[in-house]
Amino acid sequence: MEPIISAKNVSVYYGKKQALKGVNLDIPENQITALIGPSGCGKSTFLRCLNRMNDTIEGCRVEGDIIVDGKDIYDPQIDEVYLRARVGMVFQKPNPFPKSIYDNVAYAPRIHGLARNKDELDNMVLASLEKAGLLAEVQDRLHEIGTSLSGGQQQRLCIARALAAQPDIILMDEPCSALDPIATAKVEELIEELRASYTIIIVTHSMQQAARISQQTAFFHLGEIVEVGKTEQVFTSPQDSRTQGYITGRFG
Repeated sequence: MEPIISAKNVSVYYGKKQALKGVNLDIPENQITALIGPSGCGKSTFLRCLNRMNDTIEGCRVEGDIIVDGKDIYDPQIDEVYLRARVGMVFQKPNPFPKSIYDNVAYAPRIHGLARNKDELDNMVLASLEKAGLLAEVQDRLHEIGTSLSGGQQQRLCIARALAAQPDIILMDEPCSALDPIATAKVEELIEELRASYTIIIVTHSMQQAARISQQTAFFHLGEIVEVGKTEQVFTSPQDSRTQGYITGRFG
């Protein structure tokens, strides 16, 4: 099966500092791929390459090829606004807009012209909240401000907002690190459910989380991918001593 994303020899520089060194990684469709490794090893930098978020950082230069659905996303012809709708992003800290719950989710369908009328927009908002496992909790509060929700609910609202843009791929940069264990369990359950319809790439500091929810794991160290494989294999019989050392807690 063709991977939905293929990164070939990707290097990233912030000014003179090299943050990624010749990374090669294929991402299979409708699977959860976890990126693990110590802080500052390049996993979030790599994640941000996949929807060109690094374009917004001054002095950042990306080399190599990233192919999404057969297209080179760094081709000058590619519209990055459209790309970021197809490749959604959920950040570490929940970041709802200072608008109502409804307007947070309606934002992408409005700017991308996905709904022809108010009824269609209403249906898209409700469907996205339902997919994000949030509708039952907020359906009587749609016009309250999104920031009035609890941390875990805010993160699910941000997931609903990403889903409303009708992406194929969702990038998640440590989506549970600001949440308590109960909210984390809810978000993890949601991520597992979403895999049926979306390809998910998650950066996580929690090896337990990677082991619980992902099918593929890539271990980053000092800007390189040291090892990549089926999650179970990477955790139970890693091929590289550095992976072994990180997983057993000897470094990191």
